[in-house]
Amino acid sequence: MRLLQMPTMMFSFHGEWDELIKQRPSMLRTFALVVLPLSLLPPAMIYCAGANYGEVFVPGISPRQWLSAAGVFLLAELATVPLMAWLMHLASRANDVVADFRECFTLAAIAPIPLWLSSLVLFVPNLVVVVLVGGLALLCSLVLTYRGVYALVHLHEDVRALQMAAVITGAGLLAWLLLMQIVLLH
Repeated sequence: MRLLQMPTMMFSFHGEWDELIKQRPSMLRTFALVVLPLSLLPPAMIYCAGANYGEVFVPGISPRQWLSAAGVFLLAELATVPLMAWLMHLASRANDVVADFRECFTLAAIAPIPLWLSSLVLFVPNLVVVVLVGGLALLCSLVLTYRGVYALVHLHEDVRALQMAAVITGAGLLAWLLLMQIVLLH
């Protein structure tokens, strides 16, 4: 899977999704090639933005505190992906859908990619821009989750797939807000 596939994955139930299903990437491979490198991006950006113009986001925080927050954020991110996979697996079982944990893990690794990439906006020292781009990334993540539930988790009823995607995205949003809280409080 390549990052350039993301836009087409948001607009189709097939194509790149079918290719991903054929590839059947292992959880270790997905973690090593997708989750780990992309989850390094937000903590790096948090530290960079905090150390250079942190007063725009949270007044009174030292660069050392930003570094500590970035480290905690990274650990929390790495724990969130398998936790979301577990939640997806439970949700698929509750919807009487046969999906193995590997498929759920793959979706849990793909869905936050827009959120991870949106951290690049922290190069712009403007809270409004950061919030707007974060909101757009959240919307893209919801769309990827919906398409992924349909394709990877094999839930082919639009309403149930959207319902499951909404529950998963809601839980993901809660996790993301908790991660943000970790950054702001740490």
